[in-house]
Amino acid sequence: MVSKMEATLAQKAIDLALSGKWSEAVQANIEILKENPKDIDALNRAARAYAETGNVELARKTAAKVLKIDPINTIALKCLSRWKKVNKIKTDTDLSAGVDAFLEEPGKTKLVSLLHPGDEKVFATLDPGVEVKMVPSAHRLSIVTQDGSYIGRLPDDLAMRLNNLIKEGNRYRVLVKSVSDREIDVFIREAERGRKVQGTSSFPPEKIEYVSFTPPELVHAESPIAVGEDLEEAEGTV
Repeated sequence: MVSKMEATLAQKAIDLALSGKWSEAVQANIEILKENPKDIDALNRAARAYAETGNVELARKTAAKVLKIDPINTIALKCLSRWKKVNKIKTDTDLSAGVDAFLEEPGKTKLVSLLHPGDEKVFATLDPGVEVKMVPSAHRLSIVTQDGSYIGRLPDDLAMRLNNLIKEGNRYRVLVKSVSDREIDVFIREAERGRKVQGTSSFPPEKIEYVSFTPPELVHAESPIAVGEDLEEAEGTV
């Protein structure tokens, strides 16, 4: 059973991670592990914090401890798969966002799966909450890391729309929402709307096409009910 002190330390560790204070997050998780060395959540948080401070080797060892306790732990398996491809994670440009940054706002936010993913080594440096950049070109919008490494592209129809809005003064913020070896989703938020497009939504609601439907009992009815004449005749016979 988790003690009150451990629960408080766990929340502190989470808050520090969301704020990008990785060295302090390491210490907070170490305090928890002193009391409970087999706390899987604390071990996973510590592994991530070690990686973010540049100590990838210790991050691997910590994730390996998780797998000794829980051999099918998906978080540890995923992290080890990613960290085996890099010796060091760049942290000087890592801008992490808090949970509030992913709040949806109709017309102003959109979750997008990127096309034509880039190098797996670049993916290994990304984590949910990391801020990335949108780079416009003639007919495309590429998503890159803060230091310019290519990650993927937006779908062509969305790229065309956002390219036009960017030319009119719109600005956007892009955050990594989820990432795996070859798939990545980003969360795009309209940060500023250009003066000429004040009434234009960045992400209008998708149109829903309705198909007319006739209930089977009406289609197969031998004597359809007429709402007009038949009703009058029925009333006349009363």
